[in-house]
Amino acid sequence: MSNFPFQRLQADLAELIEHTPAGERLPSEPDLAKQLGVSRATLRDAMRTFETQGLVRRRQGSGTFVVGKAQVLESGLEVLESLETLATRLGLEISVSNLSVEQVKADEAAARNLEVAEGTPLLRVRRVICADGRPVAYLVDILLETVLQMEDLPADFRGSVLDTLLQRGDILTVSRADISATNAAADVAKALEIQRGDVLLQIIARLYSGDGHVLDYSTSYFIPGYFRFHVVRRVGNGR
Repeated sequence: MSNFPFQRLQADLAELIEHTPAGERLPSEPDLAKQLGVSRATLRDAMRTFETQGLVRRRQGSGTFVVGKAQVLESGLEVLESLETLATRLGLEISVSNLSVEQVKADEAAARNLEVAEGTPLLRVRRVICADGRPVAYLVDILLETVLQMEDLPADFRGSVLDTLLQRGDILTVSRADISATNAAADVAKALEIQRGDVLLQIIARLYSGDGHVLDYSTSYFIPGYFRFHVVRRVGNGR
């Protein structure tokens, strides 16, 4: 029974969001907290549920906007495939924004994950993936310049380094991925048009070539509510 007031608050917010047209801004946080009779901290806690569902989006300095129900990108994680491939299969239009391709030197983390010396020349590809015009993912790939150079990216680059490597015939064998929840850092939050500290799904992966070398070290951030990942697991027999 102790959770009833919070559940009531979420129900009130759900009704407000449902009756607010997509693209419209909700009342300011102080006004909405006063209207609902709760503290701003409690209001923010309740609002996170709707953010993770992709129903609302907070924009720094602008307020909270209703974005409507988005189609969920659902995929198994047993097979590595690009967001473009996944979206095409679902009939969903995606686009790339904030594309940044730059030469960098390997820092400690990149050197360790790519198994090279610090200071080694690398290529970093950063971009935002949008679905139906909404930012849904922020992707960062770091590769050796001997693996990929700026001119190797096609003029119609749609955001997938994986597809670029596959289409030119690279032999790729396996990807090792670490999956966790994380809080959005300032640069990621700005790119995704969310608040710093908002919860994101994070996948850090290393992509291996046929001879066992690491070709790509990537970090991908996904807004919960737009993605549903699953894993099909074999049942152990205890032996």
